[in-house]
Amino acid sequence: MSTLIAPSLLSANFLNLEEDIEMLNRSEADWIHLDIMDGVFVPNISFGFPIIKRLKEKTDKLLDAHLMIVQPEKFIDEIAGCGVRTMNVHYEACTHLHRVVHAIKDKGMQAAVTLNPHTPVALLEDILLDVDMVLLMSVNPGFGGQRFIENTLAKVSRLKEMILRKKPSVLIQVDGGVNLETGKQLVDAGADVLVAGSFIFNSDNPVETIHRLKQL
Repeated sequence: MSTLIAPSLLSANFLNLEEDIEMLNRSEADWIHLDIMDGVFVPNISFGFPIIKRLKEKTDKLLDAHLMIVQPEKFIDEIAGCGVRTMNVHYEACTHLHRVVHAIKDKGMQAAVTLNPHTPVALLEDILLDVDMVLLMSVNPGFGGQRFIENTLAKVSRLKEMILRKKPSVLIQVDGGVNLETGKQLVDAGADVLVAGSFIFNSDNPVETIHRLKQL
């Protein structure tokens, strides 16, 4: 399977968002990654349901919602109603993670769990059979353009070993500091999906940048 690329809409130009969506539609991007922030779980606020709902009118790309919020389970119905394919919640934000994962799946979405950089992958041992994807943050969540945390490579390798042992169909997604160099290292370590924001949207040719990421 070739590497899946999920450009992060957080780095798009929100004064001309439709143009950036049209660029993604022309590109080889597989998904559109949606960073939803509440200013509580992370020190930033991004965008909400009105924008997500309109996205389905403008693209056929699969929507991958990453909820960086407290109590993400309160918004499962709204996320499903926006046509999102994968709902991604933080391990650190869910007291009853198993319940949240199955509530997501009951709404017809794929369920994913995110780990912050300091959270060990071993904590997923008892939930891995229930999820479709794990997102490893390779920066501290909340802002784009941060420096890649090198220890993520070892985390990807450890997680890949666990997945192959327990449920090989689970995807590994990585978000933060992804470029051609770190992206290649992540794919070699076992990553399946790369999230890239500023590296794509700030490049001179975003469509070509996405193409080059796809070749990793």
